[in-house]
Amino acid sequence: MPSSPLRVAVVCMSNVNRSMEAHRILRKNGFRVRSFGAGSHVRLPGGARNPPVLYDFSTSYKKMHSDLSSKDQKHYKRNGILHILKRNERIKPGPERFQECPDAFDIIFTCGERAYNRVVADLCARDQETWQLVPVVNVDIDDTLEAASLGASIICELCQGLQQADDTQSCLAELLQAAEEKTGRSFLHTVCFY
Repeated sequence: MPSSPLRVAVVCMSNVNRSMEAHRILRKNGFRVRSFGAGSHVRLPGGARNPPVLYDFSTSYKKMHSDLSSKDQKHYKRNGILHILKRNERIKPGPERFQECPDAFDIIFTCGERAYNRVVADLCARDQETWQLVPVVNVDIDDTLEAASLGASIICELCQGLQQADDTQSCLAELLQAAEEKTGRSFLHTVCFY
């Protein structure tokens, strides 16, 4: 059994909803977790007839909250974005981009196939320094508050199972099979090197 908590990364496209809810749940359960986006910008829904609002990853959650409140507080409160940004502020200052993080993890979870493809492509393009194996598992999560909560629970259950394992690599296939049977979902996964 690993003596220290797993080092977990959770990645969605913008590091706002799905990866941050998983970050919150995993941290609450004692895991060493970081969350990221894999997109080129943080993308939030626009107003009723407006295009999406784009932010650089260097923009803090507090700044996004302030900006959206000044644009259409009623709309962004009703669609839950202001609530999400406040939650995020309590977890970390702002979004981070996976492609800019040099840190190693024991496992990486993605919250959608686009994020999965970008993470795998990025890991394959990096210079392998340690040749450490890292599993990358996609848990497809719709970008809604309810789906993010359910997806975070699935990721947490998988992490708890891995934490109890003597060998995370060999145990992962069994845990994914059990999760597939329990949830009716399939989990795209691969192993990359650092």
